[in-house]
Amino acid sequence: MQLITRGFRRASVGSEQAATLLVSQDPELLQGTIKVAAVAQVVIATAAAVGLIYLLKVVFVTILVSALLAFALDPLVVLLSHLRIPRFVGAIFALLLLGVVAVATAFFFYNRAVDFLNELPEYSSTIREDLRKIESQADKLEENTRTIIPDRKGKKPIPVEVQEAPGLTKIISSGATQYGDIALALGFAPFLIYFMLTWKSHVHSATLHIFPTEQRPAAYRTIGRISEMVRSFIVGNCIVGLLNAVASTIVFWYVGLPYFYFLGIISAFLGLVPYLGLFFALFAPIAAGMGVLNKGQLLIVFFTVIALHVVGMNLLYPKLIGRRLRLNPLAVALSLLFWGWIWGALGLILAIPLMASAKIICDFVEPLRGLALWLGDS
Repeated sequence: MQLITRGFRRASVGSEQAATLLVSQDPELLQGTIKVAAVAQVVIATAAAVGLIYLLKVVFVTILVSALLAFALDPLVVLLSHLRIPRFVGAIFALLLLGVVAVATAFFFYNRAVDFLNELPEYSSTIREDLRKIESQADKLEENTRTIIPDRKGKKPIPVEVQEAPGLTKIISSGATQYGDIALALGFAPFLIYFMLTWKSHVHSATLHIFPTEQRPAAYRTIGRISEMVRSFIVGNCIVGLLNAVASTIVFWYVGLPYFYFLGIISAFLGLVPYLGLFFALFAPIAAGMGVLNKGQLLIVFFTVIALHVVGMNLLYPKLIGRRLRLNPLAVALSLLFWGWIWGALGLILAIPLMASAKIICDFVEPLRGLALWLGDS
């Protein structure tokens, strides 16, 4: 036993001597190894964080959307508290008001959509005629292309793919997960909003106590700026959407677009989606106007939507929201790409406030101020 112990001691002494010799001979090699190991750890941690964000999509999206709605409802709760109404009663009233507005809006838009689909066959023949013209022009273009570039290899065999008809079990199993996620989010969101409204002061003070005493002033300013940014983001989007909705509705009524009040609101608020908003804003009124409006009226609708989108997103949006965000276009584009890939359509909506919050945090953290300068617009 003593021989084994002596052997271990000699081996440890030998390894220490070898490490000391390695450091004394080539200290740069050891520092390079440490740096490579640190970079590898950062890469692994980042990949793990991205995977976790993707896997917990429903949880994070539900929390963030609930937080946005809580910020939107908080001024109403504060106003009721000034009228000596307890905060929990004000939170319940705000939630009930939100539910009534959501149900009424969904019911209104559902009825308008049903009426629109019922009247669609009245002018479907005109739409089919327009589509036939487009198809004939495409066929002519294809024939002209074939005359210019002859096919030397002859006709290629047409591949035949046999697909199994989807059964009821497969449809239910494929959609069960998606509907389950929606039900989970809708079930938890009201409770999260209620607790965020009623426990706001406690959460704020408890969050500050997480940090050391000397870092609490910076944490307090960071939380305050993030809250102010989120409020500006919500209010600014609502103002821009309402202004565009009023202008769109007036123009759609003037040209005689059916359900102009329905399509004006949809076009205006869909136009707020970053980068893809212009396409979404054009789709509904142009699709509704085909077969009903003439070419001149369709052009009026087309250019009106484009003009409102340009004015709203390039003049009103920067004045109402841009000063609070302070993000450069490249950072916004990268944020939209990342969060859109991770969370889909909701990721596009949440990308800008998430990136703006990250930038605010970097502003108050000394080692990250270089990253904050890179994300900023100045």
